[in-house]
Amino acid sequence: MTLKSYLKIGLLAGAMVAPALGLAKAKAPENYDSYLFVYFPSNQDENLYYAIGTDGFNFTPLNGGRMVMSSDTVAIKRGIRDPHILRGQDGKTFYMVATDMKSNEGWASNRGIVMYKSDDLVNWQHSTVHFPDRFPEWKNVTRVWAPEVIWDPDYVNTDGTKGRYMVYFSLLTNDGKCEYDKIYYCYANDDFTDLMTDPVYFYDRGSATIDGDIAYDERTGLYHLVYKNEGQGGICQVTSKRLTAEPGKEPGSQWSEPSGTLQQTDVAVEGAGMYKLINSDKWILMYDCYGNGYYQFCSSDDLENFKLEAQTETKGAFTPRHGTVIPLTPEETKRVLEAFPIESPINANPALPGFHADPEILYSKKNNMFYAYPTTDGTPGWGGHEFYVYSSPDLVTWKKENCILDLATDQVTWATGNAWAPCIEEKLEDGKYKYYFYFSGHNPEKDRKVLGCAVADSPTGPFKDLGHPLIDTNITGGQLIDSDVFTDPVSGKTYFYWGNGNLVASELTPDMTTISNPVVITPEGGTLDDYAFREGVYVFYRDGLYYFLWSVDDTGAKNYHVAYGTSKSPLGPIEVAKDPIVLIQDPENGIYGTGHNSVIQIPGKDEWYIVYHRINKNYVDKDPGVHREVCIDKMEFNPDGTIKRVVPTNKGINRVKLLTNS
Repeated sequence: MTLKSYLKIGLLAGAMVAPALGLAKAKAPENYDSYLFVYFPSNQDENLYYAIGTDGFNFTPLNGGRMVMSSDTVAIKRGIRDPHILRGQDGKTFYMVATDMKSNEGWASNRGIVMYKSDDLVNWQHSTVHFPDRFPEWKNVTRVWAPEVIWDPDYVNTDGTKGRYMVYFSLLTNDGKCEYDKIYYCYANDDFTDLMTDPVYFYDRGSATIDGDIAYDERTGLYHLVYKNEGQGGICQVTSKRLTAEPGKEPGSQWSEPSGTLQQTDVAVEGAGMYKLINSDKWILMYDCYGNGYYQFCSSDDLENFKLEAQTETKGAFTPRHGTVIPLTPEETKRVLEAFPIESPINANPALPGFHADPEILYSKKNNMFYAYPTTDGTPGWGGHEFYVYSSPDLVTWKKENCILDLATDQVTWATGNAWAPCIEEKLEDGKYKYYFYFSGHNPEKDRKVLGCAVADSPTGPFKDLGHPLIDTNITGGQLIDSDVFTDPVSGKTYFYWGNGNLVASELTPDMTTISNPVVITPEGGTLDDYAFREGVYVFYRDGLYYFLWSVDDTGAKNYHVAYGTSKSPLGPIEVAKDPIVLIQDPENGIYGTGHNSVIQIPGKDEWYIVYHRINKNYVDKDPGVHREVCIDKMEFNPDGTIKRVVPTNKGINRVKLLTNS
């Protein structure tokens, strides 16, 4: 299948399509027909992604908008950033390098890079270089950022031949050896599995200098190094006739004086990259306007003067951060599309990218959309402090909206972190929709978890905290965590539930910010094998019954699962089902720790889905309780109203279609 059969003009909704440039054709047409964009999408999803395009400015994500390679088994930190890809000197081998890093451990937490090599862009060999081990004199390095690779034709090998791949990157140490970020370089070994020479100083501006990218202009014989002025802001460049200093001269002396800033905007930018347009003498400088949600693409005839040509929004499934672009031949295009189709039949679970847990699901009548509110996971000690919201029209295609609440800031004055297990309710009040968001956070005065509430006029916020905890003292044992809110369609009253070890239920007053008459309704009995109540309650109503679902065992246990019971009242008592297990692990398919769920009914239909988290299979034996991922599967009922046991899947669900009048 050809690329044109997949793509249309204006590849991304909202993208600004580039105008005609009047490009001069190269004398010998190049055998390229598309551009491959290699990138990572966010701080919560530090994995490798591909996108493809035909004009050099607009791109469509491949693999159904999902990663093409997980970092879990590739990088020491189990996360990669800033991937840079290069076509080799033989024209058919590809080299790639990336920052080995997980950003939630801090901006001075990475110590090395990942090196990749491939002959088909589908299968990659990979290895890591951990600088404190590989280079003992750099044992105090605190970051090795944004590596790139380039062919150095002047390097003299031991056998007298010339040419070798150079890998350059920025370094920072905490011992004064490199007091601010400076760019250094090494040379790769023959197999491209290691760095065989010690780091040598390359360039810096006199203050923090990162995100270097080099293009070689054959017309002038000049190397152009663009970089980000981390301290001063903006992207500048220097040039040189050769990559390294002349013999006998100081490293770094080869570069010219720096230019002025090159970006065609006043907003903050980073991650600059350069490439030539196919069959053209024009160069493109792209950069990430990371705080404003778009990439800019600027053209140049001489790599000195740049003109803004396109501004492509980064939204939906396409949210690239710091990547690179290379042209592909028709054969390479076909191979990549076959391996990673645009409309991919791959698994839909996990539903959200990265590590998340305790998902709450909401259908908003206000705008006919679904919203997911998870706990931000992947941090030691369940130390996440931000709540993010994701939106979807169909429960399959999810868009990350924004951070709606940060417990480490003055947005929530009574908490310092541990943003856990949220729930939300949409209410129509005086003709306007209100959103009540309930959550758990650590209260330093009590030195324990308490429950709070924040209110907004939109499902995506901004949310305003009440200014004090909703509940700071429990009426029974167990932590004040894992709340749920439920409005009874029969009486119209709203109820609030919480509990760890014990389950408490109460009414909410009409203002939704005060509880009344709490009672303990913990389901009695059970074991870890079936229904012993632990946490994560969720309540819904169907055909005259109130269904109570809860989680059993520890969140880091493979056995963590969902059980249920029913009641004739939203305040219990709860009658445990004869077959109480709703959802449990499937080891044969690598699915473990399926728990802490919510449930969604498709408006106007008796169609139900369970939204839950599971342990990422690569972390089952190492920190499983903080490496969880959100999944969605269909939930069905027997004729007598009992819940059929849900089989957890990797495939996930098909796109949900909403009724037009729902």
